[in-house]
Amino acid sequence: MTVTALIVAAGRGTRAGGDTPKQWRSLGADPACPRVIDHTIAAFRPFVDSIAIVHHADDTELASQLDDVICITGGASRSDSVRLGLEALQGSGVTQVLIHDAARALVPASVIENVLDALKTHAGAAPALAVTDALWRGTDHVDGTQDRAGIWRAQTPQGFDFETILSAHAAFQGAANDDVEVARAAGVSVAICEGHEDNFKITHAHDFKRAEDVLSVRDKNKKDSGPMDIRLGNGYDVHRFGAGDHVWLCGVKVPHNRCLQGHSDADVGMHALTDAIYGALAEGDIGQHFPPSDMQWKGAASDIFLRHAIALARSKGFELGNCDVTLVCEHPKIGPQAAAMRAALADIMSVEVDRVSVKATTSERLGFTGREEGIASIATATLIKR
Repeated sequence: MTVTALIVAAGRGTRAGGDTPKQWRSLGADPACPRVIDHTIAAFRPFVDSIAIVHHADDTELASQLDDVICITGGASRSDSVRLGLEALQGSGVTQVLIHDAARALVPASVIENVLDALKTHAGAAPALAVTDALWRGTDHVDGTQDRAGIWRAQTPQGFDFETILSAHAAFQGAANDDVEVARAAGVSVAICEGHEDNFKITHAHDFKRAEDVLSVRDKNKKDSGPMDIRLGNGYDVHRFGAGDHVWLCGVKVPHNRCLQGHSDADVGMHALTDAIYGALAEGDIGQHFPPSDMQWKGAASDIFLRHAIALARSKGFELGNCDVTLVCEHPKIGPQAAAMRAALADIMSVEVDRVSVKATTSERLGFTGREEGIASIATATLIKR
């Protein structure tokens, strides 16, 4: 299962005032404060494998400065922008997509979790709040009333099976208020899940003050909840050389005159890092979660193990603070590949690359690594629960 957040940020937001579209404005008096879109992206990081931003053509330079996101130029309407975003993601392996308005910057984690849970059994799911106020019809005067039973205030993210919503958008004619409308036009049933009052859409100038008040309360609650829970874990792994023409190290295929032997792809660096995360959680090691006696893991790609470890950490409320992987070998040379290795590990764990360190050392021709009989790796991972 591969989940992508498709964040729609192509609007101009003129009702919010100011010279800059609202999604690119700071939330706070200081221009250095995180912007609306920064808060939105941060909300989804723990829950998805990738994030794509659909932006206005005039905002290309701003979008290009965002870290670790896919940038897609949007269209003339929201529907066009979503369709273009979905088409750009086609063929990338995405199986589920969460389509979200960038202006809903304070979406709580619980809302995202509710949508993902509903998607386990439905092709579409979206958060909403039941209408509790009395409803009137009229212009300057009340002309009548409207029964509020079964009426909901729609929110995002609206989640879907990727191919289902892609087909729905391809077939849809005209403009739609949201993606639920598009899905329903294609006959897709959409489950309603619980929304949240904090998940409002920044629309008018006064909404910035409301958003800043919500952030202030959240910050206070964090401080009142006590100290952070910080966990440290270490991992160590070894694999011997055998016949072959490459080695897998930290998710990168490195040409070499031999390969590493193991039950899986023998990625010694990724194995050590995976064990470091399990160790920080006091959850054993790879062998306990993926027994070598189970033949389904023979030759398996090691990113399966690392994805499981980081997902387990997040299910317990932890995020990766940083990690450090050291490869011990005479050959192959790691320096030229280190940047690619960092990027690969960061992508697998959905974290910023500056949280990932990969480096190497030799053992001065001593021991089994010095005799080039194999490669060893040591890794450390820090997990933080705020």
